[in-house]
Amino acid sequence: MTTGDVDRAQFRDAMARHAAAVTLVTTDGPAGRRGVTVTSACSVSDDPAILLVCLNTSNALNQRFLDNGVFAVNVLSAVQEDLARDFSGGLPPEQRFDRGDWDRLATGAPTLPGALVSFDCRLRESQVVATHRILFGEVVALRLGEPAASLVYRDRRYRHL
Repeated sequence: MTTGDVDRAQFRDAMARHAAAVTLVTTDGPAGRRGVTVTSACSVSDDPAILLVCLNTSNALNQRFLDNGVFAVNVLSAVQEDLARDFSGGLPPEQRFDRGDWDRLATGAPTLPGALVSFDCRLRESQVVATHRILFGEVVALRLGEPAASLVYRDRRYRHL
């Protein structure tokens, strides 16, 4: 056990060992459309149903999530790895939604019909912690997709589970 500051590189290496589901977090509205690949998403509560996602504050385009007040969390299957790459920087932001088939549930945030599940959320609150903004969203609609292998991220690589 150590005390004091944790080495940033060592912390990142340690977190790389944490397997996480791969999601596409999307928004649309007056501020414009935005979509990013995120592995930091989880449930907070089931009564009411609330999810959280963490977005890096270094990208000014992520402000659109706050300004629109809505977002969707699309949990990807193994066959959607190319979309995960596209939304994590493989394509410029304005071209990302050209890939995949998109629709909308209740809020107007883009949802992916082929996802394992899509959670459609209204922004309930947000908080900046260090380098990231945490968005808390109340789930107002969801769609369960077909059961399939999950796309996860571990050891800085996509994996199928």
